[in-house]
Amino acid sequence: MLRIATGLLFLWAFFDKAFGLGYATQEKNAWFSGGSPTKGFLGRVNVGPFQETFRDWAGAWWADTLFMVGLLAIGVALVLGIGLRVAAVTGSLMMLLMWAAEWPPAQHDSAGELTMSTNPLIEYHVIYALVLIVVAATASGATWGLATWWAGLPLVKSNPWLR
Repeated sequence: MLRIATGLLFLWAFFDKAFGLGYATQEKNAWFSGGSPTKGFLGRVNVGPFQETFRDWAGAWWADTLFMVGLLAIGVALVLGIGLRVAAVTGSLMMLLMWAAEWPPAQHDSAGELTMSTNPLIEYHVIYALVLIVVAATASGATWGLATWWAGLPLVKSNPWLR
């Protein structure tokens, strides 16, 4: 259940940003309407040692594409229980980058305002990364998933890192 719920979390983020379902993303700002899924988040980064880099990445076609493909692929992998090792690595990297963009260790941003960080280390991006790692390290894809079928594919048999 944890694997599927986490996968649905990634898929929801993809669909909301892709189609602008009106929650985090309005329809006019949807990726499929020409909007940028990274511009709003990364464009407002004003804390941490990488703030200028993240602001430079905001709205870049490659950042938008990698982010959206990542959300979709990680979500599908988790829901189906396939490619969990790849999903754990890429999803953890995505969470690490998002954690760095929010920079929870900082109490104040570059303008001196409070960041409202509630915990400098263990916050939701870290928890999601840990969930991804646990899901990949266990046989969770075999329960309510296609992991057994996936593991039997010749490509996956010869490349166990794809499991």
